[in-house]
Amino acid sequence: MKMTFRWYGENDSISLEKIRQIPNMYSVVTAVYDVPVGEVWPEENIARLKSLCESKGLKMEVIESVPVHEDIKIGLPTRDKYIEAYKENIRRLGKAGVKCICYNFMPVFDWTRTQLDKVAFDGSNSLVYYPEQIKKMNPLDGSLSLPGWDSSYKKEDLKKLF
Repeated sequence: MKMTFRWYGENDSISLEKIRQIPNMYSVVTAVYDVPVGEVWPEENIARLKSLCESKGLKMEVIESVPVHEDIKIGLPTRDKYIEAYKENIRRLGKAGVKCICYNFMPVFDWTRTQLDKVAFDGSNSLVYYPEQIKKMNPLDGSLSLPGWDSSYKKEDLKKLF
C-alpha cells in the first residue's frame, strides 16, 4: 500500500510541505483545476503539477478526477468531441507517469454531499450527506444548491440538464 493524500492544488489550505510531513507519505491525489470540463489539459499544466509534487518529494501517480462532460453522460450528439478530448487527457496523463485516473459517470453531478466540513468526535472533518436536506430541494425551480456545485454549474445550466 502506498500512502497518498488528497491535494487540491496551490490554493489548497494544506500545502505540499505539510503533506510531506506525514510519516510514510508517498504521493498526492490531485488534478488540473483551471481547465473547463471537456477540454484537453495542456501538457505544461500537467508537467507543472507533477514538478510541484516532485519538488516536495512526493509522486503524482493518481488523478482525481478528469471530469466527464455532461454531453457524454446524457448521450448528446456533441459527445464525440468530448470523448476525444477525454482520450487525449488519458494519453497525456499516462505520458506524465500517472498510473490511476479516477472518473465519475454519475449524470449531472460529480458527487453529492450536503456538508463539506462535518466535525467528527476526534476533531477531524469529513464530507457528509443528509437525505432530508435533499428532499427539500427542487432542481426545476432553482432551489437546488449544494456545496461544491456553485463553482461547477450555473443555475441556468442545472435547469437545462434536468
